[in-house]
Amino acid sequence: MLAVLAAIFAAAVPQPTIVQKPIPFGAKRKQEMAAYAKRHYGIDSYRLTNPKVIVEHYTVTSTFQQTWNTFAPDTADAELHELPGTCAHYVIDRNGTIYQLVPRSIMCRHTVGLNYTAIGIEHVGASDAQVMDNARQLAASLRLTRWLRCTYDIGVDNVIGHAESLSSPYHKERVASLKHQTHGDMSHAAMQTYRSKLAQKGTC
Repeated sequence: MLAVLAAIFAAAVPQPTIVQKPIPFGAKRKQEMAAYAKRHYGIDSYRLTNPKVIVEHYTVTSTFQQTWNTFAPDTADAELHELPGTCAHYVIDRNGTIYQLVPRSIMCRHTVGLNYTAIGIEHVGASDAQVMDNARQLAASLRLTRWLRCTYDIGVDNVIGHAESLSSPYHKERVASLKHQTHGDMSHAAMQTYRSKLAQKGTC
């Protein structure tokens, strides 16, 4: 039934043009992702099933290639020192090109507390303002996010910025030291504007 509903939602909203630029995500990285999910969420799987949240980020890089180069290596991250390496499902370049790095069926490490149920979208840029003031990038972001939320029946309220992660009703974290960990990208103020623009695109 969920698959039928997803197909109906997806048919109503066209998929934007997406360029495939996959990062390496082989058996070892999948095993590490499953181990991460077990530690942090009590889920013994690397698979992302029936996502409930879309998290918007910015990259703090100036080019897509720099972002790809950050996510491609399966190395422990500099902040939390965990494996697998961090990643996001999508990256939107400054010119509006949408790249997909990881299949949506696989969890990515992009938001502590939500990786088990969230699709991650990165925007090439160094601030909320750079993303929100770039008409081509923002338009592409809204097209992608609308298509994804309609495909998975995700409400506009569950399209959040990384800075809003702790307030999500889906946030859960088993590691005590990380229960309040978040980042400042895509603030509540920026996301209020973003969600308003997203809602203006219409229902699914």
